Amino acid sequence: MKNIYTGEEDSIGPTDHKCCLVDDGERCHRPAGNASYSQRIRKTVTQRRLKLHLDSMTQHIYICDHHKGVIQCARAKRRRKDSEEDSNETDTDVAEVDLFQLQVNTLRRYKRHYKVPTRPGTNKTQLADTLTKHFKTIPVVEKEALTFFIYMVKSDSNKLDQKNGLSLDPI
Repeated sequence: MKNIYTGEEDSIGPTDHKCCLVDDGERCHRPAGNASYSQRIRKTVTQRRLKLHLDSMTQHIYICDHHKGVIQCARAKRRRKDSEEDSNETDTDVAEVDLFQLQVNTLRRYKRHYKVPTRPGTNKTQLADTLTKHFKTIPVVEKEALTFFIYMVKSDSNKLDQKNGLSLDPI
């Protein structure tokens, strides 16, 4: 390979090297391509539990096209799995509500109102996690909820005020 700065032939280049990976305990002897074994790829290999690691004896980080494909395939499987989960959520219309943003007192009132059993002495994170699971189990009649919401907005009132005998309209 020619050095672009000097114009001379370099003996070092990704095409002159063998793959830098050890695959399931055996060193890969395929020629290295132009893909390098970066931190991002290491993270993918670790997360997907691929039996690949960098050979400590190599002085480069170039990997062969075979291992590049294996890693990309592992990444693609993960994306498909995530997108399937996303599509399942939209199919069942599960709304994500972040109860972690609420104050502890509000979470405790929710717990008391719905009589959600929890361990004594739970911290905010544990309480919010438990209540999020409970919240997802509450059935909602969408048409009824939307109709009531629109009525409340148009009439500028609150059902809870009417329920407790309070009224916003002076008599």
